[in-house]
Amino acid sequence: MIVHQNDKNGFCSLLYYVSFAFLFTVLPAFSQTSTQQASPSPQTPPVSQLPPKQQPGVPAPGKTAQGEDKYVFGVLPNYRTAELNAVGHPLTPKQKLTIAAKDSFALPLIGLGAAYAGLYQLENNHPEFGQGVEGYAKRFGTSYCDQVTGNFMTEGIFPTILKQDPRYFRMAHGPKSKRTWYALSRIVISKTDSGKSVVNVSELAGNATAAAIGLSYYPDNRDVPDYLLNWGTQLGTDAASQVLKEFWPDVKAWWYKKHHRAEIAPMSEVPPGQRR
Repeated sequence: MIVHQNDKNGFCSLLYYVSFAFLFTVLPAFSQTSTQQASPSPQTPPVSQLPPKQQPGVPAPGKTAQGEDKYVFGVLPNYRTAELNAVGHPLTPKQKLTIAAKDSFALPLIGLGAAYAGLYQLENNHPEFGQGVEGYAKRFGTSYCDQVTGNFMTEGIFPTILKQDPRYFRMAHGPKSKRTWYALSRIVISKTDSGKSVVNVSELAGNATAAAIGLSYYPDNRDVPDYLLNWGTQLGTDAASQVLKEFWPDVKAWWYKKHHRAEIAPMSEVPPGQRR
């Protein structure tokens, strides 16, 4: 997500509230149903991954009959997510940079950045940018630059240099509390290309570098407290987004099943020979 100066604390908190809100409201509704589901047939790939031939060695995030989850809630890019069985299947430097590019140039995020720029314009954040078209362009450019810089540092450049895997590996099963803690902890714990657990230097140092770069184009935001706030906000935003990514395939599968059942229920009363 793209966040900015005065809104950062509130926005980061909002992400956490949204994450935990659906953990304890939406998830209980489908948790009982999901435990009663039969195992998928051998011919049908599990809901949580794509057929291997479509993504060899790197199973993608959740897939239902509606298609692959490229975005969480239609906004948050989901290209960085993978299943635990993809650990030890390293990405090439090109693949890491491709993930960073997809996360950075996704159309929903560009639209979201444009919306935030309009909000900052109304609130006159960073007044040195001025108003009018020029002020809006500066606010949109700097906000979007934050996103692109952070993504390329944490998902492409640092993982390539340090040989760390930038993907978020979903736990997918287990108690909700354990999965939530796992998702949050991936901010400080990562996997190497060989599958070994290590400190997530790519995330920590990558966001620190992105926050430092931001000081060059925010003339009123260059002291140590502002820098630490920027860095902490980026880490908090990534942690909250990983909670969403952990549970989104479950929510989507539950929602689709409920909706699909409502659609096909009338068909059960129609003789098979007359069904279309």
